[in-house]
Amino acid sequence: MSTFIQTKRLLKYRMGLIRLKQMGLEKVFSYTLGKEAGVSAELVRKDFSNFGIKGNRRGGYDIDDLLNSLEKIFGKDRVQNVVIMGMGNMGKALSQYRGFPDNKMNIVAGFDIDPAKINKKFQIPIYPVENLKEIVDAFHVSVAILAVPEIAAQESSDLLVRYGIKGILNLAPVLLKVPDDVVVNNVNLMVELERLMYHSGVLK
Repeated sequence: MSTFIQTKRLLKYRMGLIRLKQMGLEKVFSYTLGKEAGVSAELVRKDFSNFGIKGNRRGGYDIDDLLNSLEKIFGKDRVQNVVIMGMGNMGKALSQYRGFPDNKMNIVAGFDIDPAKINKKFQIPIYPVENLKEIVDAFHVSVAILAVPEIAAQESSDLLVRYGIKGILNLAPVLLKVPDDVVVNNVNLMVELERLMYHSGVLK
């Protein structure tokens, strides 16, 4: 869990660095980056040290060098192939999201059990589920987006795991059972909305 939380912080640092670079800055100190990410300067330095990233206490970190190091950690120095399981409204919307290619994520294919969707015009090729292994192997895919109805989520997850997927972004409102070596990131929009309402005082 601690490693997962740490990588989430690294992603926050990356977003902060991109923003600072857009502002024209070339150097950044740990306290400035910590302020961007909402953590202490000490934690920033500790996170970087754990990944072998070193800075200069007086001169700070070079933003370009720091971004390059983070890009390598998250594999953004190369294109990452991803598949989408479930091509309903959510899957279709994700297939058209321009932010993926901008961040070197390539959605290579979508899969659905509905034959009518196979011939529809999407941004990506749509295959029947029977072709999942073939595509995963051909494009060396290790991460999938699960956008199927709740009732089909576990079965679809089992299939993804069986064919070598090691990371699943789960958009279905159900907790998946997966092996210990598979990482699942659950994104439940209803839960997130309820959390926002609570913290904004709507439900108090």
